Amino acid sequence: MKNDIIKKIQDLKLKNNAVILVHNYQLPEVQDIADFLGDSLDLAKKAQNTDAETIIFCGVDFMAESAKILNPDKNVIIPDITAQCPMANMVNIPNLLKLKKEHPDAEVVAYINTTAEAKTHSDICCTSANGVKVVKSLSSKKIIFIPDQNLGAYIQKQVPDKEMIIWPGICLTHHKIRKQDILKLKKEHPKAEVLVHPECKPEVIYIADYAFSTNGMINHVKESDAKKFIIGTEKEICYRLKKENPKKEFYPIKYAICPNMKKITLDKVLKSLETLEPKIKLSDEIMQNAKKPLQRMMDIGRID
Repeated sequence: MKNDIIKKIQDLKLKNNAVILVHNYQLPEVQDIADFLGDSLDLAKKAQNTDAETIIFCGVDFMAESAKILNPDKNVIIPDITAQCPMANMVNIPNLLKLKKEHPDAEVVAYINTTAEAKTHSDICCTSANGVKVVKSLSSKKIIFIPDQNLGAYIQKQVPDKEMIIWPGICLTHHKIRKQDILKLKKEHPKAEVLVHPECKPEVIYIADYAFSTNGMINHVKESDAKKFIIGTEKEICYRLKKENPKKEFYPIKYAICPNMKKITLDKVLKSLETLEPKIKLSDEIMQNAKKPLQRMMDIGRID
């Protein structure tokens, strides 16, 4: 049955000139059908560079919206329209506008994990992979950072000469990762390197060996001489890590699960290719204004 679904997906992908972009937190069987597998920044680049007419985006809503903003003439489809990012919805637009009015000399840096509307009120976007680089690139000494307080605190520590006004938002999945659980795994596996995501709480980042984006983790593991790794991010990344590094061992935080990432299944991918729905639909005005901070980020380039 599973093989039949995969065969149908591959056939329809060719028929519809479609490409399948998959985030590192997706279910293993969805990762396996990816044309491109990566983090938010990597997938944004792939979306911008593809010649395909249709993009099937296996991730959460803000990622698919970003792909549409960067590719207004393409069909961008998310297999489950309810796969949303709670953190992206934590930005209250009237309060953001009030904050901008209170700090007219500040530039607004929007984590890519924001709605398209929030991006329209921002000066530049960033991801966890390039946040430090983006903030360092700005001439302004004052930054309004939305919406993740933990990533904002991480960036602030790396760029102490900037005054950062940090929005009080969190990633529910990363914020609940506990210091004591990392330390427990470290006690059980003393030779393991600890890799965590900068969306984790500062106390978790403090005890880690490294804080990386998901692609940063993947690149580091490939190059590291270590054989064991404690992974402080959404647990599904361990599937890709093990697949690409079969001789190394990975210890996830088992409760670090993003329920919205799990809404996309093979059946839903197949249905999206059969119907070419549900499409991401944004107004021309939203897309034009949201593209400016996204494109500014893309032009800066990437560091992992």
